[in-house]
Amino acid sequence: MNSSALSQITLPESPKILMILMGSLGDVARGIFLLPPIKSRYPGARVTWVVEPKCEPFVRLHPLIDEVIVFERGGGASSIAKIFGQLKDVKAVVSLDLQRHFKSGLFARVAGARYRVGFHRKDSKEFNWAFNNLHIAPEPQDLPKLSHYLKFLNILGIERVDQLRSGLEELDLSKFWPERVESNLKNYVVVVLGSSWHSKDWLASGYHDLIRELLSRQGRTVILVGDNNHQTVALSLMQQLRSERIIDLTGKTTLPQLVAIMRGCSFMVGPDSGPAHIAGALGVPHITLFGPTSPARTAPLGSLKLVVQSPVGCSPCYKKRCPGLNKICMRLISAQQVLAKAEGL
Repeated sequence: MNSSALSQITLPESPKILMILMGSLGDVARGIFLLPPIKSRYPGARVTWVVEPKCEPFVRLHPLIDEVIVFERGGGASSIAKIFGQLKDVKAVVSLDLQRHFKSGLFARVAGARYRVGFHRKDSKEFNWAFNNLHIAPEPQDLPKLSHYLKFLNILGIERVDQLRSGLEELDLSKFWPERVESNLKNYVVVVLGSSWHSKDWLASGYHDLIRELLSRQGRTVILVGDNNHQTVALSLMQQLRSERIIDLTGKTTLPQLVAIMRGCSFMVGPDSGPAHIAGALGVPHITLFGPTSPARTAPLGSLKLVVQSPVGCSPCYKKRCPGLNKICMRLISAQQVLAKAEGL
């Protein structure tokens, strides 16, 4: 099939659609915005999503996903054989390879859909393009990643999306509310203490000054979230600030519990991370601290005006570890800059 000769495909009214997006939580949180337009155009569609274990609980929350296939990375030959069988069993008529790596391209090819849609060769990696037979057009590197994903809809015959929705807006999350947090909690802020990149993490002193002001000037309750790697910072903040209005949930929540906590908050603060893009999917304001990555590309949906970024020439560098400048892009962000963005939220 000549991908350059075909701008749209013709699908049955109840197509089986395979979506492949396994990687980062932030990418998955943006990818789910494709689901409401797809289900609106094809109400009888059956959507199967391929994901890795880290993001599985989040994907399983979504009411528009009919089946979840989990790839156990590191599981050896048996894991590969298992997912190959599962992919073939889907019998998809179209696959959407949103991952753009070798592995996702291989999975799309093994699934055997008639239409295998992927990124253009210029925008993919590891020969991913070679596994797919339809490709979206190349785009500028600073195009927002969500906008890039939405280009896949055009090939499905969905040319216009009047209102961006994630499909999570009306989801009942009450059963996931953590027991250690009072159920009627109001006027609270969720503070994300880090990300998977060391270079994106803000200084502990910055968090200290910010939280102190949120407690004293704004009378907020502050909930600290993050994974096990952020518990040391959280413990230090708890010991220094000594307030009953700080709740430490770092390393203590499941993904569904985190989503439930996030949806009820006034706003969030944190680096460019997975929770930031879940906030975008929930419609929650997120003050995002940008350093090594570009807000033009990855600012959470609806929160571009809440970006805080220091004016250093080496940003964005897209390095997971700062190459010798001691994270100057993050060090120069002050608590006062963040508080200025919080006014009125």
